[in-house]
Amino acid sequence: MTTISIKSIASLLIISAGLIAVFSVNGCKVSQKVAAKTGVQLWTENCQRCHNTPSAASFSAEQWETIGLHMQSRALLTDEERKKIVEFMKQ
Repeated sequence: MTTISIKSIASLLIISAGLIAVFSVNGCKVSQKVAAKTGVQLWTENCQRCHNTPSAASFSAEQWETIGLHMQSRALLTDEERKKIVEFMKQ
C-alpha cells in the first residue's frame, strides 16, 4: 500500500490552486481574435452559419438590441461579440 505524504498533498493542492487561478483569469479576457474582428465578420461567422438573416432594415434599433440579447444565449456569444454584431445591424 502506498502512503502519500502531507508534503505531496500540499504540493498538489498548491499546483491545482495555481492552475485554477490562471484558467479563471484567462477565461475572463476577451480573446485577441474576437477583439480584432468587426461586427460584419462576427455576423458572418455566427449568424449566417445557422440561418439566413434578415436585412438590417427589417428591424428597428431597439428590436436589434432585443434580438441580440436573445441570440447571444442561443449562439453562445460573448457580450463583446453581441455588441459588435448589434452595432453593425443597427447601421
